[in-house]
Amino acid sequence: MPGSRSRPSCPSTSAAATSATPSSEAISSDPFFFCGVCDICLLVFVGDGSIPLPRWVVEEMDKDQDLAYTDQCGRRSYEYVSLGCDDMPVLDGRTPIRCYTDFMRAFRDHFAAFLGDTVVEVQVGMGPAGELRYPSYPESEGTWAFPGIGAFQCYDKYLLNSLKMAAEAAGNPDWGLGGPTDAGGYNSRPDDTDFFRQDGGGWDSGYGQFFMSWYSRMLLEHGDRVLSGAASVFGHEPGVHLSVKVAGIHWHYDTESHAPELTAGYYNTRRRDGYLPIARMLGRYGAVLNFTCVEMRDQEQPRDARCRPEGLVWRVAAAAREAGVGLAGENALPRYDDAAHDQVVATAREERMVAFTYLRMGLDLFQPDNWRRFASFVTRMSQAG
Repeated sequence: MPGSRSRPSCPSTSAAATSATPSSEAISSDPFFFCGVCDICLLVFVGDGSIPLPRWVVEEMDKDQDLAYTDQCGRRSYEYVSLGCDDMPVLDGRTPIRCYTDFMRAFRDHFAAFLGDTVVEVQVGMGPAGELRYPSYPESEGTWAFPGIGAFQCYDKYLLNSLKMAAEAAGNPDWGLGGPTDAGGYNSRPDDTDFFRQDGGGWDSGYGQFFMSWYSRMLLEHGDRVLSGAASVFGHEPGVHLSVKVAGIHWHYDTESHAPELTAGYYNTRRRDGYLPIARMLGRYGAVLNFTCVEMRDQEQPRDARCRPEGLVWRVAAAAREAGVGLAGENALPRYDDAAHDQVVATAREERMVAFTYLRMGLDLFQPDNWRRFASFVTRMSQAG
C-alpha cells in the first residue's frame, strides 16, 4: 500500500521474463461464440480452442511491450491487448476498439446470409478466454495454480498513467504510483497478505477502496466500449442478440475480501456487490450475461480453497434479475455424472436461464454410460424452460 512504495517481492512463479512469447492458450482479441437460443438451449463445443492473437498484433506488442497487461514483477501477458490503450492508435494507426469493431463488421458482412437464422447470438470476447476480466490467473508456464489469489494487472504504462491521473483527481497523488505492494503473489492465500487478510486488510482501507474502484471501473468501461462497437454492428440485425461471458471465480469466495475476484477486476466482496454494475452495463445493450461453474456444488470443493460456487451463482443470478438481463450458463469442468447434471437442471429452472453451453464434446462423452446420462440430461434441460 502507499506509504511503503518499495518494489514488491516477486515469487518465482510470477517472475517470468518480460519478453514472454505468446502462449498456446492465448485467444484472439475479439473472439465470438455462436449459439441458437431457445428457452433453454444446449450447445456442445469441441474443446475450448486455443487461438493466438493475430501475428500483426503480436508484432506491435513486441515493438511496444506496454500494449500487454503487466503484473507487479514485470511479467507480460499476451492473452489480450491491455485495456489501458483502448482508445489510442497503437495498432498500426488504429485503436484496439476500432480493430475489434472492424473485425465484427467483417464477420457480419461475410456471414450475412446466416444472421438471424443459423447465427442468432454472438458472444463478444472481452478479455482472456473471451471473458470480461484481467488476465490475473495465467496457468501458462506454471505461473498460477488453483486456488491462488492471482495478481493485479495494472503495470503497463497506459494503465499506470490512468491510475496516476485518478489519484491526482482524488487528491492523493501517492496513490497513483502503482498497485498494492502487499497483495502477495499469484499463488498466495488471502490471509498470507496484508492487503487481502480478513482483519484490517488494506482492501477495506481508503486506499484499497480507491484502487479497487478505479481497477474495476476501467474493466467496466472497456466492456462498455467493446459492446458499443458490437451494438453498432449487430444492433440492426433482426434476430441477433449479443452475450458476454463473465468468469466464475468461486475460490476464496467464502472470505471477506474475495481476493481472486478483486485481482480479476470484479469489485465483489462480502460487503459489496460487484456483479450488479456489470449486469447493468450489459443491460444497456440488451446483452445476455453468460456465467460459468453452474454445475458445481459447495460440498464438492476442497475446504482450504474456501469455495462457494453455489453462493456465487446465486449472487450473479440476482444481479442479472435486478438489471433485467438474461442469464446463460455453462459448466466449468468436464462432468458426466448425474450430480452435476442435477445441479445444472436445478439452476436452470430456479434462475430461469435463457441458454446453457455444455462443455465438452470428447471421447469421454461417448462412453456408453456417459452418453446415456447425457441424453437424459438433454431431455431434462429441454423441459426445464
